[in-house]
Amino acid sequence: MKSKAYLEEIRSTAGLKRAVLKKIEVRGNTAVFCLATDLKYGEEDASHALSVTARYVPAGLTAEVKIVKSVPDAEGIRRAVLDFLKNNFPAVAAFVLPDDVEVIIESGGGHFIVGIGDTERKIATDAVLDQLTAHLMRDFPGVWYGEFRIVKKEKGEIETEELPPEERLLAPRFFKIEEFVAIDGGTPRTALYLADLNREERDVTVCGVITYIEEKLTKKEKPYFSITISDGTAQVRFYYFTKKATLEKVRGLKSGDSVCITGDHELYNGMLNFRAKQINFGRAPLNFVPEARPSRPVPPKYKTVFPAPASDFVQGGLFEDRSTPEVLKGREFVVFDLETTGLNNTPSSGGMDRIIEIGAVKIRNGQICEKFSSFVACPVKLPAEIIDLTGISDDMLLGAPDIKDVIADFFKFAAGSTLVGHNVQFDYKFVRYYGEKEGYVFNQKQYDTVTFSQEMLRLSNYKLNTVAEHFGFTFNHHRAYDDAFVTAKIFLALVKQKNGLPRF
Repeated sequence: MKSKAYLEEIRSTAGLKRAVLKKIEVRGNTAVFCLATDLKYGEEDASHALSVTARYVPAGLTAEVKIVKSVPDAEGIRRAVLDFLKNNFPAVAAFVLPDDVEVIIESGGGHFIVGIGDTERKIATDAVLDQLTAHLMRDFPGVWYGEFRIVKKEKGEIETEELPPEERLLAPRFFKIEEFVAIDGGTPRTALYLADLNREERDVTVCGVITYIEEKLTKKEKPYFSITISDGTAQVRFYYFTKKATLEKVRGLKSGDSVCITGDHELYNGMLNFRAKQINFGRAPLNFVPEARPSRPVPPKYKTVFPAPASDFVQGGLFEDRSTPEVLKGREFVVFDLETTGLNNTPSSGGMDRIIEIGAVKIRNGQICEKFSSFVACPVKLPAEIIDLTGISDDMLLGAPDIKDVIADFFKFAAGSTLVGHNVQFDYKFVRYYGEKEGYVFNQKQYDTVTFSQEMLRLSNYKLNTVAEHFGFTFNHHRAYDDAFVTAKIFLALVKQKNGLPRF
């Protein structure tokens, strides 16, 4: 989608003249465009937005528009400035503290001033400022501009040795592609680890084993494929639209085949999506062992969240001792779920959404044995839709521990275990981001019960409540611990049904 042209048309009406596109969600056959404006808008503006959007939606999808009133505050802009510098210009961010960013809110936007020391003026260039300003203009209604201002800083005020550990840990990793055979053209030689596919990338190649593939048809009866691949570090789901010359070859692909995909990892206002352009055969080196990242050691003791014993009173019916699959014996799995302030789980779009609740259960030897559950302090007001969805209110988070302490305790709880989740990559990106901010690197293998359910079941959809209903499990949906607990039960049921672990 040509977002610039789209927004130019959207902004041609008075109530939306400073609107921004916050995100795009696909729900079934409906593409929901979420717009934010700081101006008063009416039915005429909404009708105009829907008419414009309908012309930009891909064939086969119906357009829907949601408009929210959004008036940026100084603290939100300050966080956006700091996060953008940290994730895009760490050398500048190393010398900028929160108190160094001044934000002045004005009618229809505002401006910001970033204070830097005299010795940093060479790296704080106009190009950095231009990208920062453009970023704010994309994410916040109104007109924004800024400046770097030289301020006096005491020598040693910021020590480079105190850089957050993630600045040293996030260099992308690659492996060599072997046994390449062309289907769709191109000659990629290396593939990016899927675990490191977390920023916007153009013409990036990833390589992995197909764990799910399904042919579908657009409304115009054109075939396309929904594919999931895994390389042992993470997995990615994407759509591939075939060409006449490649259709039959791609139809011949199946789960277990190793392929390399070249495409664009694109950001649509908070949501990163992989758009496949070429698909070919190729695999990782034999006996591929992912390169480990250094991490702080596991904390010696829990600080704020203390695990407690847990059990499922019906799990004996799932697994009698003699029928417990061998693949579960002597192994631990941590099944987890999060509640967050929104869907933005990548720093590429600016401010990450926040974790407000973590829930997890531990499975040992095929039995649910331990639980981990905590609210997380949130310094910003919760969006109304999150309160409605989860039932979590601002008052419920008062007195909750800070994310830096909760994530350290969760790192200890998950140490040595395989992670499991329903659409696990969504939640994993949150814990990875907040863990690495504190120097804790989550690099465990992950199993996704969405993909596992697709492998084992034939359902109308694979939402958590649909899969739970298939097995007769009831639960309080959209609360982290309850979702984690029922996901654990689903995982155990699927393992028993297969008598094995899911493909990874």
